[in-house]
Amino acid sequence: MMNLDKGTVIRTIMLFVALLNQFLVSFGLYQIPGTAEEQTAFLSAIFTFVTAVVAWFKNNYITNKGKKQKELLVAHNIAKKK
Repeated sequence: MMNLDKGTVIRTIMLFVALLNQFLVSFGLYQIPGTAEEQTAFLSAIFTFVTAVVAWFKNNYITNKGKKQKELLVAHNIAKKK
């Protein structure tokens, strides 16, 4: 991924994993060993919800406008560099 900060990449990967997990559980293709089906679905839904909230509400600076905002914040010592 070109010039994305580490946090953006990690949040994006975690969101993908959560969505994949939710898909597998909803079709009965994956279950956490040793738990009931309802618990598996509940844990999966919580994991997906938390990951989605973190991914959406963090500043990811993916678009050109977002990258310019990040540069401005770094220039004024408001945000950390990569």
